[in-house]
Amino acid sequence: MHLKVSDIDRALDFYCGVLGFELQQRYGADAAFISAGGYHHHIGLNTWESKGGSPPPPGATGLFHVAIRYPDRRTLADAVRRVADAGIALDGASDHGVSEAIYLRDPDSNGIELYRDRPEDEWPRAEDGVGIAMVTKPLDVPRLLAELDP
Repeated sequence: MHLKVSDIDRALDFYCGVLGFELQQRYGADAAFISAGGYHHHIGLNTWESKGGSPPPPGATGLFHVAIRYPDRRTLADAVRRVADAGIALDGASDHGVSEAIYLRDPDSNGIELYRDRPEDEWPRAEDGVGIAMVTKPLDVPRLLAELDP
């Protein structure tokens, strides 16, 4: 994924400083490549066509959200704690049966979903036994954050 951003340093502060990605390479003053776990890049950020720009207006096409999957509930809780500590408001928090998801916006108003999948044997199944039965229920964020208690 490669995102157009308005300020590369502000974007790096968010994606690396808050979400925990690692800077792999700056590409001049106008682009950067970041990843989780040392891969060359999972996300590219650039200001080539967007430096100082504004988010798309409501009603425009474009990115709905980027979904970032965490390996387990504790690492998702840690990411949510960092988001809260940074004073970033949540747009929502949902239990989808198959996953738990937190929704927010990056500094350029791109939608971000932070989530973790439940093990497949815990997924709700359709009444006929074929397929899954995803839901959207409120997620208990304080209970999620309690994963970080010793």
